[in-house]
Amino acid sequence: MIPAPASAPARPSVSAAALLAPVHRRLAALCPALDLTVAEPPSPVRQGWTDAAELVLRPELLDTLLDAEAERIRARHGRTPRPDVAASRTLHAMLWAVSLIVSGPWYLERRVPLLRSGDVRTRLADDAFEVVPGAFACLPDDPAAALPGVRVVHDEEALRAELRVAVTGQVRPLLAALGPRLRRGPRALWGMAGDDLVSAVWYLGRMLGEEEHAVRAAGELLPGPLGPFPGGADFRTLTGRDGRRHPTRTRLGCCLHYTVAPAEACATCPRTCDAERLRRLEGDPPAG
Repeated sequence: MIPAPASAPARPSVSAAALLAPVHRRLAALCPALDLTVAEPPSPVRQGWTDAAELVLRPELLDTLLDAEAERIRARHGRTPRPDVAASRTLHAMLWAVSLIVSGPWYLERRVPLLRSGDVRTRLADDAFEVVPGAFACLPDDPAAALPGVRVVHDEEALRAELRVAVTGQVRPLLAALGPRLRRGPRALWGMAGDDLVSAVWYLGRMLGEEEHAVRAAGELLPGPLGPFPGGADFRTLTGRDGRRHPTRTRLGCCLHYTVAPAEACATCPRTCDAERLRRLEGDPPAG
């Protein structure tokens, strides 16, 4: 009797989290403005770190976070910010980072992280972030479509809808925690959230040298008001002296940076006129 051949050892299945982690590491490498580390799941929140849900429940942690931001503003700009300014700057930084952490894998690999509460953390002392990767949504032709923990959607628009929902889920507790400190209503707060989602996609495209593609992607992601976001990407173009066209947009919300650095209002701030935007884009010295 011929013995049966030995069966090959079973190959360990690849998890959705294991596929998503390298994408987040690539995102961190591409984006110098994002201080991001990737944790191995499951990973508890470390000492000195917090997540959005905990900020809602523990106001003393929020006070620590805002005090650290106020101290950074004093060190960089030589002035003490109003409490609502420190809160606005903190919220802006967190909204932008969260939006990039969620939208980055979508932009890079068409995979939308389905992050749970507590999967994105921030360090209380600075602008560092940590993500715990897990499940994701993808398109039917994704090689990972059959893996456990992967949600398959039928087309690109459905995937964009998943992204908007995923970002909204991470943003809600941030607005609940920080909103009362800003003295602004829900529309203004969600306007900030939409601004930072668009900004995150735009920034990643610039880091990849494909700004035009990123502008188009952001416009498809937020083509107009889509609840809870009160406005769309609304890009337009400015034409320089040499005929070159530059994409720009005007934010719905304001992060109040101009109150701590009056000469450095953001390039997309409602206070920054088109002439000033072109001056910066073309590298001209300031007037006077």
